[in-house]
Amino acid sequence: MDYPHHAKRNYKNHDPDLMDLDRVAISVKSHRLLHQLLSENQKLEKIMRYAKTEIEALIGIRTWVLERLADNQQALAYYRGELAENPYDVLSWKDVAAIRLLDYIDHAGMTYRDQNLRGVTAINNPVKMIWLAVNHGTGGARPPFFEDMIHLFRQFEGVDTHELPDHRSVENWMARFPSGLDPRIVKLREENRDRIINLIIDKIEAGEIVDRKYCFAPDLSREQRFLQALEWWSDYHFHLRFAVRSANLLNEMLGNSLDPDTMKMLHRAEQSGIPIFVNPYYLSLLHVRVPYFAIGADLAIRHYVLYSKQLIDEFGHIVAWEKEDQVEPGKPNAAGWLLPSEHHIHRRYPEVAILIPDTTGRACGGLCASCQRMYSFQKGQLNFDLKKLRPDKKWPERLKDLLSYFEQDSQLRDILITGGDALMSSDASLVQLLEGVYQMARRKRAANKKRADGEKYAEIVRVRLGTRLPVYLPQRITDDLVKILKDFQHKASRIGVRQFMIQTHVESSMEITPQVKEGLQKLNRAGWLVINQHVFTAAASRRGHNAKLRQTLGEVGVLPYYTFSVKGYMENWFNFAPNGRAVQEQIEEKVVGKLSDQAVEELDADLVRAEAMESHLRSLRNKETTAFLATDRNVLNLPGVGKSLSFRVIGITRYGRRILQFDHDATRRHSPIIEKLGKIIVIESKSVSEYLAQLTEMGEDPEDYAGLYGYSIGITDPRLPIFDYPDYEFSVTDEMTNLDVS
Repeated sequence: MDYPHHAKRNYKNHDPDLMDLDRVAISVKSHRLLHQLLSENQKLEKIMRYAKTEIEALIGIRTWVLERLADNQQALAYYRGELAENPYDVLSWKDVAAIRLLDYIDHAGMTYRDQNLRGVTAINNPVKMIWLAVNHGTGGARPPFFEDMIHLFRQFEGVDTHELPDHRSVENWMARFPSGLDPRIVKLREENRDRIINLIIDKIEAGEIVDRKYCFAPDLSREQRFLQALEWWSDYHFHLRFAVRSANLLNEMLGNSLDPDTMKMLHRAEQSGIPIFVNPYYLSLLHVRVPYFAIGADLAIRHYVLYSKQLIDEFGHIVAWEKEDQVEPGKPNAAGWLLPSEHHIHRRYPEVAILIPDTTGRACGGLCASCQRMYSFQKGQLNFDLKKLRPDKKWPERLKDLLSYFEQDSQLRDILITGGDALMSSDASLVQLLEGVYQMARRKRAANKKRADGEKYAEIVRVRLGTRLPVYLPQRITDDLVKILKDFQHKASRIGVRQFMIQTHVESSMEITPQVKEGLQKLNRAGWLVINQHVFTAAASRRGHNAKLRQTLGEVGVLPYYTFSVKGYMENWFNFAPNGRAVQEQIEEKVVGKLSDQAVEELDADLVRAEAMESHLRSLRNKETTAFLATDRNVLNLPGVGKSLSFRVIGITRYGRRILQFDHDATRRHSPIIEKLGKIIVIESKSVSEYLAQLTEMGEDPEDYAGLYGYSIGITDPRLPIFDYPDYEFSVTDEMTNLDVS
């Protein structure tokens, strides 16, 4: 059988410098793993030993796989892209392996820029690497590569089988993770709060902290000072004022509990210019006295606060992941949209655009270690100088100009105000922002009356605020803020805005404290639906962790919206979980909370009644007799355009890092430019082997993740109707303004 044409072409045109791997010897450990691979697969060894060239090895394996699939028309149809069903509904476990082998061969010889290695060219040719290792002891393949190949051929031969865990197993995994509502956890957090307050009092008394607002009268006793500081704890301004900005103070506030290696890393981060900014409330969530019943339960939080070696090493070399966020005035972005400002409006889809205001909303209540904007901190565009971020006199006019973009666009119907963090804006700035949105939406609706049906522009039907403060700093959810949101909701509802959403980011059930619960309830009562975007970090990807989060969110009236794979390159190595694990979680754990058709209908009908969401979700969960409600979609924000988890593993680097080819999400509307973009390549920053080793360090049993190596095909979850835009009573024009795909 002939070798695929495009791969032959790439072989012929290889840069000679890329062939150096032919002369890179493999290690002793790699030799041992290679021996294991061959001893388990005599057919593979025979093909490799008899092949005189790597081309013959490729042809030999391709022939072998196709012979196995000769009578399996369904698997062949899926391989050719002729079936769109969930692969795990229509394919056997062995079929999935066979398709991966064929994909490896079809893409052999292809090269890609690997931003994990700062743009070094990565060669995709796993069969050649095995052939070189067998016949010459070269090829440069590392142990994680051979471990991945061992599991691939075990899956192909039916040695590695696939069994789904039952509901009880999922619930047992969930039980390992308490929530922040657990009375025992609440007590520990109170201890942490008191320790931090006493430290701040000491520093004020010693003159290390001087502040006009947060100071004590000289005649107060220590107990009185503590009680006064305890009152300050309820004021979000206090937490921003006393946010930790240095490694040493961070350690002090954690009771000097950080080990020397961690402190060395934090000092390196300071020297590298990575900001440290953690508010006292959020620090109080981290364990200092580790409870026996919750060992490791705070890791997903801790890994947001403490920086990794890879992040520090890469800081200064980080590049933007999402290409459409790179804007040049007058030129279309990667999605083809023309935007009025480089720093204020981001856009991927026809219906929605992001507005980033010139307010303190450009900052956050803390810096997450895996922040998608870390490259902007690297450039100095983002910082935590809150005084400098206050809006200047020209901001009202700039805001008006920016909102006119939404008003005059034919397709925009959804505005997401974020940053930074939308609720970091002052109340006055937020009133100004929301009033501007209201007036823009009103004018857009009025202008439509002059347009014929079929020529009308999309009107604003959804307003969203992107914020992590309900979790990072729940003290921000004040009665004054709630009144602002409620007043806007009432007023905007009268001009056709029908969906009001707080798009927050809860990472762990341990973040949901009594204070967070109270704040979330206030937001729901104000008529704003709270939806959650979870980031699937390594710590958060542990068995049962995300399921427990979904359960706790349901208990406080929050709908899971997205579960995002970690995006970024080597700077996010530590927090990255392979996309195969996201698929495994989707298929094996999240499925426990899958909604029935009736539940989907009930949830959809309740969309506009955010006030009743908590009780509705509780009732719905009882009807469904399930531990949680899985309303979220597992996706990755692609480095091209849009979100998707529809992929196939088409290759693997010599480091064992998988090469994924993503399709765009076929369930939603995109910019027409995707017809030109084609498929998107993502090289993962961590091998499956390294990921499992990291889980072991976290106290996990790798056997609980059996089957992980086999998840090499992904499929994007369907969107629930509750997250769809409401229909208009008129037809919107097909014309797309502010678009240039030429």
